[in-house]
Amino acid sequence: MKVYRYLTGKDDVHFCARVSKALNDGYELYGAPTMTFNGTEVIVGQVIVKDEVDESELSEQFQRAYQLQFEKN
Repeated sequence: MKVYRYLTGKDDVHFCARVSKALNDGYELYGAPTMTFNGTEVIVGQVIVKDEVDESELSEQFQRAYQLQFEKN
C-alpha cells in the first residue's frame, strides 16, 4: 500500500527536521513544495509518499480512515 502524507508548518528548522526524518524513514518527496503567508509567518507544505510493506506500522486512526473509504462505496 502506498501511503500519502502532507506535512505543513512554519518555515523553520523544525519543519525541515520533520521532512528530513520522514525521508530517512523511507518516505519520498512527491511534487513541489507549497508556500503561503498567513499575515505573520510563512507556512510551507510538502507531500511525501511511501510504499508500506507492513500495514501494522500504520496508526489505528489511519487504518480506520482508510477502511471508511471502502465502506462509502
